[in-house]
Amino acid sequence: MATSLPLHISPRSVPEPTTPYKQYVYAYPHQKAYRLGVDRPLLTDVWAGERLDRLSLYVHVPFCEMRCGFCNLFTRTGAPEEVTRDFLSTLERQAAVTREALEANGTPRFTLAAFGGGTPTYLTADELVRLCDICENVMGADLEAVPWSVETSPATATADRIAVLAERGATRLSIGVQSFVEEEARAAIRPQKRAEVEAALSRLKEAAFPILNIDLIYGIDGQTEQSFKVSLDAALSWEPEEIYLYPLYVRPLTGLMARHDKADESWDEQRLRLYRFGRDQLLAAGYRQTSMRVFSRIGTAAVEGADDSNISEYNQQAGMVGLGVGARSFTTDLHYTTDYAVAVPEVRRIIDDYIATPTEEFRRAQWSFRMDDDERRRMFVLGMLLEADGLRVERYRSLFGSLPQDDFPAQLALVAERGWLEQDGGLLRLTPEGMAWADAIGPLFFSPRVNEAMTSYQER
Repeated sequence: MATSLPLHISPRSVPEPTTPYKQYVYAYPHQKAYRLGVDRPLLTDVWAGERLDRLSLYVHVPFCEMRCGFCNLFTRTGAPEEVTRDFLSTLERQAAVTREALEANGTPRFTLAAFGGGTPTYLTADELVRLCDICENVMGADLEAVPWSVETSPATATADRIAVLAERGATRLSIGVQSFVEEEARAAIRPQKRAEVEAALSRLKEAAFPILNIDLIYGIDGQTEQSFKVSLDAALSWEPEEIYLYPLYVRPLTGLMARHDKADESWDEQRLRLYRFGRDQLLAAGYRQTSMRVFSRIGTAAVEGADDSNISEYNQQAGMVGLGVGARSFTTDLHYTTDYAVAVPEVRRIIDDYIATPTEEFRRAQWSFRMDDDERRRMFVLGMLLEADGLRVERYRSLFGSLPQDDFPAQLALVAERGWLEQDGGLLRLTPEGMAWADAIGPLFFSPRVNEAMTSYQER
C-alpha cells in the first residue's frame, strides 16, 4: 500500500514551486551548463574504463524545413544540398575518430540508436542511405539488429525517405504533428495542412514500423478541451503505439517569444487543465502513462518491449555516444558536446565551423561538464523519479551506498508535503498530481553548480 513519506526535515530549505512549467528535464545536466574546456581531454582517455558492451548511438541532424514558433532546438532551416553533403562528410570523419577512441579501450557494441535533430528526414533518401552507412560501416552499429528511432515531420515523411528507413530496420518513427487543427498550428507558428499530416501518417502506417509515435502540444493560444479533443481523436484514429503530450513552452529567441505573455497565470491554468483532459482521454483509450509526456498503448511493442534502455527517451546514464554538431555524449565522469545556440546566425556559424573542423579536433572533448558523485546521484534520481515506474530505493543504495531520503531530504520532503510523492514499499513514486507537476519537481534536484552555470549562460 502506498504511504506518505516519513521525512522530518523542513522542506523550506528548497524553493517552493510556483508554476507547474519550469523546465523540461530530459537529460541532466542541461546543455546550458556545459562550458568550452580549457583542458580538452582525448576521447581515448574519456572512454577509458567505461563499459562498452551496451552503448547508445545518438546522431544529431541539425536541419529542418521550417522553424516552429516554439522551437529552441539546435537546427537550421532550408540548408542547401552542399551544406547537408558537407555535414555528412564531416560526420563521417567524426565517426571514424570516435570509433578509434572507443576501440582503443575495447570492443564497442551498440544496443540502441536514434536519429534526432532538427528533422533527420530533412535529408534526402540518398543522404539517409549515406547516414545509415556511416553508422553501420564507420561506427559499427548494426542497425538491423538493434532498436532505433527517427524523428520526422509531415512535410519530410515522403515515400522514398520512409522506404529507406524501413529497409534499414528503423523500429520507431516519431512524427511531430503538434495539432491537427490548422488554426492552432498557425498560432504555434507551424503552418501545415491537415491533409498533409494525414497523408504522412498514412505512409508511416503502411510502412508498419513497430512503434509509431505522434507528438501533440497543449497550451496553444485559443486551444480548448474541445479543440484538443479534435487532435486527440485524430491521433487515436491512427492507433499509434505511442503518443507524446508536450506542454507549450515559450523560450528565449524563439518565434513565439515576442508575442506571448509568459507571466499570465491563466496560461498555467490552461495547460494544467488540458494536460489532465488529454491524460484522461488517453488512459481511457487503453494507453499507459510512463512519464508526464509519454503514453504507450497497452499490448504493443511500446509497452511489451520496454526496459531500462527504452529508446523513446534520451538514455541519461553513461554510455551515450553522440555524433553530429549539437549531439551529446555521456560517460561516467564527463558529459561532452559541441557548441550550441538557438539564434539563426549563431546556429549557421556553428554548423559552418563544425564542417570546417580539422579531424584531429574531433579526437578531444570540447564543450563539457565534469560529473562527480553528487551530480551522478542527482542524474539518477531525475532519470528514475520522473518516470511512472519510480525510484527504487535499494537500487539507489546499491549504486551510491546511501538512501535518496538521506541525500535529498529537503527536496523529497517538499514533494511529499505537496502530495506529489508516495512510498510503496521500497519504491518512491510520483502521484498522479505529482506527474502533472513533474516539470516543477525536476529542477528541485539541480545542483547549485548547475543552476549557477545555467543562470550565467548567455542566450544566443
